[in-house]
Amino acid sequence: MPNPRAAMLVIGNEILSGRTRDANMHFLAGEFTKRGIDLAEVRVVSDNRAAIVAALRSLKADFDLVVTSGGIGPTHDDITADCVAEAFGVPIDVRDDARAILAAHYERTGKELNEARLRMARIPEGAHLIENPVSAAPGFILGNVHVMAGVPQVFQAMVASVLPGLTGGAPLLSQSIRVERGEGDIAQPLRALADEFSDLDFGSYPFHENGIYGAHVVVRGTDGARVDAAMTRLAETFSA
Repeated sequence: MPNPRAAMLVIGNEILSGRTRDANMHFLAGEFTKRGIDLAEVRVVSDNRAAIVAALRSLKADFDLVVTSGGIGPTHDDITADCVAEAFGVPIDVRDDARAILAAHYERTGKELNEARLRMARIPEGAHLIENPVSAAPGFILGNVHVMAGVPQVFQAMVASVLPGLTGGAPLLSQSIRVERGEGDIAQPLRALADEFSDLDFGSYPFHENGIYGAHVVVRGTDGARVDAAMTRLAETFSA
């Protein structure tokens, strides 16, 4: 049985403007790889309601699970929760359990649960909350969409909260070899090896260091013995 296929939707003008460098995709890809979930697509959209809703509808139909990051804070441009509700066609409002979590957190910290902060308790109908041990404001799961914060520390904590409940497959294994030849020289034998080991994924990543041109050839797959065999053939091919 193939591994589950996942997509990620990164939301925020700050990502597209270059003001903020996204770290969440790198983290999620690593965690999903270990879990046997294939992260097959990542989209980045601005804080535009129509764009977010359209992306959500497309991704949730095409993938086994979707993870979003960003847009669930207390400010006016945090519209992800509303967009998820629209994409699923369900109402959204402040929910008592989410309000209670926030109220307890702000009481402990001596801050007011004001109108802005209460926005973070607005949850689409039918969703399940995702625990946030860092800053309390919960994410949520609706259908196959997992809605998480954009702040990396909070995002990582939320991913840790949901991973135990996700069904994964065989973890993806990878090995690499450094080949000090240009890609134009290795392309043909590499294609032959990729055809021979069609159940594996071959990638070539070029480098130029101290006047030396070459490539790191990476082999990925779920069968360790097959990856080992491919690496042996790679070593034999490019050591000649």
